Amino acid sequence: MTRASLDKQPREVAAMFDAVAARYDLTNDVLALGQNRRWRKEVARAVGARPGETVLDLAAGTGTSAEPFAARGAFTVPCDFSLGMLTEGKRRKPWMPFVAGDGTRLPFRDGAFDAVTVSFGLRNVQDTEAALRELLRVTAPGGRLVVCEFSHPTWAPFRTVYTEYLMRALPPVATRVSSSPDAYVYLAESIRSWPDQAGLAGRLTRAGWSRVAWRNLTGGIVALHRGVKPRGA
Repeated sequence: MTRASLDKQPREVAAMFDAVAARYDLTNDVLALGQNRRWRKEVARAVGARPGETVLDLAAGTGTSAEPFAARGAFTVPCDFSLGMLTEGKRRKPWMPFVAGDGTRLPFRDGAFDAVTVSFGLRNVQDTEAALRELLRVTAPGGRLVVCEFSHPTWAPFRTVYTEYLMRALPPVATRVSSSPDAYVYLAESIRSWPDQAGLAGRLTRAGWSRVAWRNLTGGIVALHRGVKPRGA
């Protein structure tokens, strides 16, 4: 892994996601061996969206991750910084209110949302803690945050196998199914360099979220982190 490959500027990362937008959902299905569908169900359960609530889905891509919240009757805003993703999402789901936005400077008023969530996108924001503070700003007091992100498998032998898959198997598989396989080399490296479960929990706490907790999915390949905005904040 090279440091330079991870030090991409926001425009470079946006262009990378623009390039993979057309086949992004298909590629994710293949690379995650279908587990991503189960992970989305767990996110929907953790968010617990209710009719009449407002939900922000940051790094929403084509809107696939936002659909479960809308299906539960919540007014759901899919937000992403990749115009290619948003264009593809709008083509597929013209009824969804897609919004272009930078995770560190969101185009929403203070306290606009009852719940905010981000799945597999927080590690692609250049300043993670700035994004977590910005999500706190746009959340109503007492509102909730759910972060679904790749993490560190808890069983050491499995962790070794998983790392080998990421760095050796993932790029060749992506070459077969993705519209921009080079992007998945970057994504594999970003997963491997991402903090573990406790490390991400610490970032949430430093950003101002309270009642921070997490639980592992699929042996810790993925972790669901949760937090609540303090009522006095």
